[in-house]
Amino acid sequence: MTVRKGNKRLTISIQEHMAINVCPGPIRPIRQISAYFPRLSPTSSVSELNPANLAGFPSTLSPGSGGGAVGGGGVGGGGQLSPLLVGATGDGGGGTLSAMSSMDTSIEIDSCDSDDSTALGTLEFDLLYERATSSLHCTIIKAKGLKPMDFNGLADPYVKLHLLPGACKANKLKTKIVHNTLNPVWNERLTYLGITEEDMYRKTLRVSVCDEDKLTHNEFIGESRVALRRVKPDQTKRFNICLEHPPPLPSPSAMSAALRGISCYLREWESEQQRSLEERGRLLLCLQFLPPSSEVDKAKGEAKERARGGLCVGVQRCAHLAAMDVNGFSDPYVKTYLKPDLQKKSKHKTAVIKKTLNPEFNEEFFYEISFTELSTKTLEVTVWDYDLGKSNDFIGGVSLGCHSQGETLQHWIDCLKNKGTKVERWHTLTNELPGSTFHE
Repeated sequence: MTVRKGNKRLTISIQEHMAINVCPGPIRPIRQISAYFPRLSPTSSVSELNPANLAGFPSTLSPGSGGGAVGGGGVGGGGQLSPLLVGATGDGGGGTLSAMSSMDTSIEIDSCDSDDSTALGTLEFDLLYERATSSLHCTIIKAKGLKPMDFNGLADPYVKLHLLPGACKANKLKTKIVHNTLNPVWNERLTYLGITEEDMYRKTLRVSVCDEDKLTHNEFIGESRVALRRVKPDQTKRFNICLEHPPPLPSPSAMSAALRGISCYLREWESEQQRSLEERGRLLLCLQFLPPSSEVDKAKGEAKERARGGLCVGVQRCAHLAAMDVNGFSDPYVKTYLKPDLQKKSKHKTAVIKKTLNPEFNEEFFYEISFTELSTKTLEVTVWDYDLGKSNDFIGGVSLGCHSQGETLQHWIDCLKNKGTKVERWHTLTNELPGSTFHE
């Protein structure tokens, strides 16, 4: 681009032209043309900015600067102003450029394109938490304007759900695939069982939209994360959100050599924390202490057995168990012990359910024991994966007794307080418990 000034012709590069004549408002320097502008310290005076001192820099034209002047010793109305001088003032050449340092700092700030996330599409879904059944229902309704992923300009989208923190396969749910569309409609409900109120406060639901590809691996389109604390119990909440790119992970190669060691340490610590937060699954237990029968019928053996009273343990179901087999599933069963048990006569065991991460048992076991003795006992419940021809794999366990903590202690106390009443509660399985060793 050529600008005529009197009899002289000044040549302005296309980058300067774009920065000067296209960008609205005050001219701000950008990385590509930063070398064209003077780099002065914040303490430089306006008198140092005379055209004679700027001979080494090409002249630039500023919109609206034709009739202005800078201070008393600045450039007159006929001169050209560098974009860095817009808004700078001084008194008799003795003032300072207070905005110079902030201008230089703004060069290093990267701006994000807000329209980039909307190009991935939008997703509409509902969340409902039922407190009575400890279940979280997610109804995936539809998506609009998804990013094309196939050669035909369309996609084969489906939605995946993942509860964070939690890395087991059963934590991930998936909708059906809708083929050849950018505006899919699912109207499909996915349910998480065993979600406690504590989970609703501390967990986050990751909703991802992916494109199914039979020839290669499935492609990621976009995601969104919803803190479950935003959902009120027994109230359906509708979400209509823009899909986003996954949060970037810091790369040690982009950091200085002095920080790479710290970055590697933080990565190892983060992976270790993730493993510690990985849940082995959930177990729904029903406890009931039956008081001694006032009348004993000798003809009925069951009534005779319960003449002293005892503890009835109901193993209802498990949810989100960790996958222990190569096929991505487990063959789970549950065992119960009432410790201390030196003779190992208190062992009970459920049936094995094949190839599932959400088994339903609905079995009850009875321990004949007095109320006084029960206060000194600990109920140990463990979940195992059955393997033919080799040792079974331990999935997780939970220990209930007077020495327990948190939800397990509360469940035990509620059972002892409410004699004759069934008390149900979900428990989170753990790898090991302090003071207790799980064994086959």
